[in-house]
Amino acid sequence: MNTSTQSAARSGRPLRTAPGAAALVGTSFKHEHRAAILEDGLQDGFFEVHAENYMGAGGPPHRALSAIRERYPVSLHGVCMSIGGPGRLDAGHLARFSELVERYEPALVSEHLAWSSHGGTFFNDLLPLPYTKVTLDRVCEHIDQVQEAIGRSMLLENPSTYVAFASSTMSETEFIRAVAQRTGCGLLLDVNNVFVSATNHGYSASTYLADFPLDYAGEIHLAGHSEQHDDEHAPLLIDSHDRAVADPVWALYRDVIARTGPIPTLIEWDSQLPAWPELRAQALAARRIASDFFRNNTSETDTYLMERASHEA
Repeated sequence: MNTSTQSAARSGRPLRTAPGAAALVGTSFKHEHRAAILEDGLQDGFFEVHAENYMGAGGPPHRALSAIRERYPVSLHGVCMSIGGPGRLDAGHLARFSELVERYEPALVSEHLAWSSHGGTFFNDLLPLPYTKVTLDRVCEHIDQVQEAIGRSMLLENPSTYVAFASSTMSETEFIRAVAQRTGCGLLLDVNNVFVSATNHGYSASTYLADFPLDYAGEIHLAGHSEQHDDEHAPLLIDSHDRAVADPVWALYRDVIARTGPIPTLIEWDSQLPAWPELRAQALAARRIASDFFRNNTSETDTYLMERASHEA
């Protein structure tokens, strides 16, 4: 990413790819792939790490990430901030997160619309929220705290969920739009999460995406999911990040890019890791879809970019 792209990311303005430029795509960075990436990496790519894996002062994790950061932009993805938690944010955790942002100057910084701690106990999961006015106020307060601490805008990721709250008074897309409008944060659209939640709750993923505030989207995640069945033998999808992106998720991604143009896109793969060439191939598949946007919209591209620039201004 060039200097202007980095600046746009820090300001919270969505990153967009200019016609003729390679679409920004990336993958999760796993230490098992370090040597292969340094030898034969991802041209015009970026790599994402979970912030909590790098909150120690030094050692092998930082040596590996520093080697990647010397060659590529990185995305810092938090998983334990508990943005939706009922209590205050953990001050120590927020301080360590801020130090990482300062140390690595990531192109993108993101966290989840979820909670994962309460009363001093930390849970190894991203838990869902009721979409109410009380929750909205709390989430916005926490995002304001994070953005103040790191000195820049962050991206908020839509969740994958397996239960819903009867007490919710607004839809998930309404809630997310309100958060972005009130805090000025950007959004990380996880298309696999949309498909997983839609399947689990029995609604249309396409309808969800039609309501999603894409103007705030600064990054897209794609990932694989596993398939199970619940006690009533209904389909139950798990956001497992342990396999290739499924065909229905690719189809939804194409629909999103057709509406927005290329957005920085990352392939998440966190367990049962493939060889690096297979993971890179997934990122290049996303780049081909993004490139198709410009090939198929050559006559409309200049108008699109002018409208986008006007909106961002």
